[in-house]
Amino acid sequence: TSRYQEHAARPAPHVLKFQCDLVMDGRKLARPVNYALVRITPTDAVDVDESRRPFVIIDPRAGHGPGIGGFKAQKAGHPCYFIGFLPNPLPGQTIEDIAHAEAAFLERVIALHPLADGKPAVIGNCQAGWAVMMLAAVRPDLFGPIIVAGSPLSYWAGVHGQNPMRYTGGLLGGSWLTAMMGDLGNGKFDGAWLVTNFENLNPANTFWTKLFNVYSKVDKEAPRFLEFEQWWGGHVLLNAEEMQFIADELFIGNKLATAELATSKGKRIDLRNIRTPIVVFCSKADNITPPQQALDWILDLYESVEDMQANGQTIVYAIHESIGHLGIFVSSSVATKEHDQFASNIDLIDVLPPGLYEAVMTPKHPDDRDADLIGGDYLVHFEARTLDDIRSLGGNNEEDERRFATAARVSQINLGLYRTLFQPWVRGFANEGYAEAMRRLHPQRLQYEIFSRANPFMRLLDPWMTLINGHRRPVSNENVFWQAQQRYSDWMETSLDAYRDVRDHLVEAYFHSVYGSPLVQALVGLKATDRSPRRKPGEDPAHLALVSRRIAELKEGISEGGAREAVIRALLYIRMPDGVADERGFNLLRRLRKDAGSGLTLAAFKKMLREQFFLLLLDERRAIEAIPAMLDREPELAARMANNLRALLGVVGVSSSESKARLGEVEEMFKVSGSHRAAGRTGREHRELEPIATERARPARGAKHA
Repeated sequence: TSRYQEHAARPAPHVLKFQCDLVMDGRKLARPVNYALVRITPTDAVDVDESRRPFVIIDPRAGHGPGIGGFKAQKAGHPCYFIGFLPNPLPGQTIEDIAHAEAAFLERVIALHPLADGKPAVIGNCQAGWAVMMLAAVRPDLFGPIIVAGSPLSYWAGVHGQNPMRYTGGLLGGSWLTAMMGDLGNGKFDGAWLVTNFENLNPANTFWTKLFNVYSKVDKEAPRFLEFEQWWGGHVLLNAEEMQFIADELFIGNKLATAELATSKGKRIDLRNIRTPIVVFCSKADNITPPQQALDWILDLYESVEDMQANGQTIVYAIHESIGHLGIFVSSSVATKEHDQFASNIDLIDVLPPGLYEAVMTPKHPDDRDADLIGGDYLVHFEARTLDDIRSLGGNNEEDERRFATAARVSQINLGLYRTLFQPWVRGFANEGYAEAMRRLHPQRLQYEIFSRANPFMRLLDPWMTLINGHRRPVSNENVFWQAQQRYSDWMETSLDAYRDVRDHLVEAYFHSVYGSPLVQALVGLKATDRSPRRKPGEDPAHLALVSRRIAELKEGISEGGAREAVIRALLYIRMPDGVADERGFNLLRRLRKDAGSGLTLAAFKKMLREQFFLLLLDERRAIEAIPAMLDREPELAARMANNLRALLGVVGVSSSESKARLGEVEEMFKVSGSHRAAGRTGREHRELEPIATERARPARGAKHA
């Protein structure tokens, strides 16, 4: 068919299934880029609440066409925006230019929603994830919660025998080949080469299973196959400078997590500067971005959860057991569960106290207690974790880090040699005509072109296709030829899997033997010291001074505040040993606020909650002893807030013995405060506080202390 050519010929060949309206065109910015901001038009079945925080989805630019990064936040009533791109980059466009454009897009979204209850929640799938994190580290003021799905952030990380793609940069001596392909492309890098790298990971699926599946079930599979291939085969281009940055600074250099990158103005890109919660979604079955690459940046930045809390950073992660890389942000079943839960609980995530949490989801049952407070089909718990939980997933030791650091040094040397000795000759040979011919003849494109109307020989098949379509007969599964076909397919798939396993083993052995050689390490300067080749980033003196001032301010105001601050402080004090938060308590608070017709805004509630959390970390005993005096400042409000606290704890309960002891201590404080209020009343009947439930409505699995 001509479907491939028709799609490629479109000015903006995306695969978005939603109607959208253009909001901003990145080509018209001061630093023009081939990106654009659109707003997703809601369907008639969706009621969008303009007062809710908007969601902004940023499309991954990893060689494929735009439009795959769909998300179901609109289902939860949020305004939704999409940042996509055109197939061809603008001349001189850089990664930093794209970051400036995305910042301008977010500023526009914020301006369009002045009454929203929070800054935009931003989702970055795959390669868009690291771009989102880099921008958030430089412009944290633009972001609400950040969701990165299947996004590599610590590029050397992995497990021996499982993650071969991380060795790719060292196989041929580094990124000189990236530079040469950019030169041969006349200043542009063909994204089809990136797609080829992805497909090489699973040769059985690439060369056999995918095609066998569609042709053996052609009556049913053809529409799904063509829909996917329309995106997978819509290859785009990157400027050579963009691709060189990605290869040198990220995938080979691994400089993002250790704050070794800086903007053109010298501002350091430090992920610790991100002030909003970060949600990391990854999968154990992802062979492109394994959990170690998605999560080990946390280990690069922090020594403990206490360091993370002191920095005011909240990180939530969820690990799927079986979904592949594309399924993380393409699969409808995953979107229905994990993504829907993240969207419906985004405000709860936004107010979680600083720390490390794992999102644990359990199916909702109609007979669950307080089931009406569960927003979707799953109850989501946010359970406190420690860095040991990340380390338990496996990862590199110091010798592994030294091997990758050696590969990075070798890459720099070879790139310098190429630029000095060969680049002038290659650039003199290359031109746009040659570059276009090379792109047209790339196997990734040729496989579509050769079976299209562009091939005149395909027209000879028209009569046969008409004849076959009119005389198709289903074949029984008992047919001996059908069974032989299936057995042959199984054998072919097994053979290609065996080839892949042997190849990956040899690649890993080659990488470790070459870059683990003491001689090679000495030649590139890594044997001059025994220190780790990857040191944690240092602290910013200005940030340390700011933290010190903030700590002093908090300690001075430890007894300040009224009933709201006192009840939030008491709630945190009771619940901290359990280390679990779930949506029921937060949804109950929302309901109580709505019934009252007034209350704190989400931003004010978040600020208050974090202040009370930090006060408990700084001086827990003084903070708790100040509660009675704080309650007495607003006696009427204190009575209402006490009822809210009892209702909330009645929903979520307390489980650990320490939490129960703290609950008893808080109850005594409230009784004393209540007695003071009763003593000040005349002619009024006073009721003692009712005891608060201590049984959990549903026990959380595997809860751990922070």
